[in-house]
Amino acid sequence: MEALRKAYDFTSLQSFLDLYYHGMEALRVERDYYDLTSAYLRRVQPQGVRHAEIFFDPQAHVKRGVELSAVVRGISSALADGRRDLGITSQLIMCFLRDLSAESAMATLEAALPFKQEIVGVGLDSAELGNPPSKFKAVFDRARAEGFLTVAHAGEEGGPEYVWEALDQLKVSRVDHGVRSLEDPNLVARLRDERIPLTVCPLSNVRLRVVPTLAAHPLKRMMDAGLMCTVNSDDPAYFGGYVGENFRETGAALALTRAELLDLARNSFEASFIDDGAKRRYLAEIEETSSE
Repeated sequence: MEALRKAYDFTSLQSFLDLYYHGMEALRVERDYYDLTSAYLRRVQPQGVRHAEIFFDPQAHVKRGVELSAVVRGISSALADGRRDLGITSQLIMCFLRDLSAESAMATLEAALPFKQEIVGVGLDSAELGNPPSKFKAVFDRARAEGFLTVAHAGEEGGPEYVWEALDQLKVSRVDHGVRSLEDPNLVARLRDERIPLTVCPLSNVRLRVVPTLAAHPLKRMMDAGLMCTVNSDDPAYFGGYVGENFRETGAALALTRAELLDLARNSFEASFIDDGAKRRYLAEIEETSSE
């Protein structure tokens, strides 16, 4: 047990990825993906999660001999049952591993085309340093041409220049993380003026040493700068908290007011890829809560 605990004491994003990919080997058949997704939904439903947009990394599974269809169908079936049984709406985003080649990403995109009904968008994750968004420009151009929305991890370990590339070359609708955007005033102005959502993951940032402590996290400064921030979980089983814990612990550490927490909740729905009618319904629920 002591060795296991020590393995979760990450020193960087890469140290986490080493364990993450090892643990992923437990997922082998369609039922595994269904069970994992179902367990996640059951965990977050009591925390008040009403809508989830979930990332998955097909390349890490396919290279082990798992069929892409097993991954997509297992996750999608669980999401469908979650909508029916738990009242959680959801969408699926397929991410490319940026430490692999652009050719591998393009092949993955092409293999996923038969599943366009199940996948709303594509993203970019894994080891950020040395793998700039521009490496995948052609892949994202093709994805947009096929009708996919685009997002990308940027500005977590990489600097503000990675956020610029995600915006200008990948044409992303949202930036995942983006906490280092504050280092560039011009970038802050653009993100603020264009209302580009930033999906911030505070507990993950602490565990991966992006920031030293939760009290030092830049989320409050980002909000004060007018940035459209949301609070999310990032691989919650590894980083010590799901969405509820991220809200509760970050709110306490940064002394966020009730009004600020409600703004974060509103932003999450406004930044989501659900239709306008669903957004209005969810936002109306928040307004009901704010008046209590």
